[in-house]
Amino acid sequence: MYFLALFVSLPTKASTGRMRVWRSVKALGCATLRDGVYLLPDSADSATALDEVAAQALEAGGSGEVYRLSACDEAQEAALRTLFDRGEEYARVAAEIKEFGRTLACMDQALAGRRLQSLMRRFEQVMRTDYFPGEAQRQTLGLLDDLRDTLTRRMSPDEPTTCQAEIPRLQRTAFQGRTWATRARPWVDRLASAWLIRRYIDADARIVWLTSPADCRADWLGFDFDGATFSHVGTRVTFETLLASFGLDSHPALARLGELVHCLDAGGLPVAEAPGIESLLAGLRASEPDDDTLLARACEIFDWLRQSYEDENT
Repeated sequence: MYFLALFVSLPTKASTGRMRVWRSVKALGCATLRDGVYLLPDSADSATALDEVAAQALEAGGSGEVYRLSACDEAQEAALRTLFDRGEEYARVAAEIKEFGRTLACMDQALAGRRLQSLMRRFEQVMRTDYFPGEAQRQTLGLLDDLRDTLTRRMSPDEPTTCQAEIPRLQRTAFQGRTWATRARPWVDRLASAWLIRRYIDADARIVWLTSPADCRADWLGFDFDGATFSHVGTRVTFETLLASFGLDSHPALARLGELVHCLDAGGLPVAEAPGIESLLAGLRASEPDDDTLLARACEIFDWLRQSYEDENT
């Protein structure tokens, strides 16, 4: 494989420019080949980023040039890859996750939620510069998912458990003008699922908020609780189950929205915009006690997200 090498030289007195360049290469996750020579795996994004750092060096009165290079043999390539190893950084995050798990039982829910978000951001920061992901990333992600599941069970004991089943393809025409029911005080998966139902499945849907899943009537279509018509199946959260059930999973913007909902509801692969959307929805939920109004306002957010994703695909 090929690498991009940034060769930088700065005047001794250019302390501000030197610090700016150092921060830039650190933020990019560059490997240091030797003093003043920094590497990234070859890609268009890497080339653009390193060109910008080279320009910073020029502005500071120094020099900056980017070259494309490759290893002489497999052993040398393996040695270059080890320069990008993020094992120690993952180990520090994993240690914090384990310590958090040991103190979770005596921690306030709001504080626990903030700590979890902080750990997720830490993990995502490491992952963004992990150019050769391996077992360390998988193990840390597994610990983070387990912690998230524990916290979710503590804060939302009625959250649905996953079942293994085939997802039949359904016709939307058979699901018009129905009453759909889910648990009150909805969070991401329920809000997004209700949005999907009204926007793509049943425009005239009536949404009922249940105090308990046991309150769901036989003729209502329940979603996102154990025993509901639509809930978690396999690795899919309820939103993704609805996408698959009604043939909406081939829609690129909706599929990407499904990745976001999955990340926020069940963890797994991080999504860059997830922390911001989570904070926005959390603030909305805390400030709006009426579930119908909460859904109406959340629908605007999901409309904006869908439009943004669609614009990116055009």
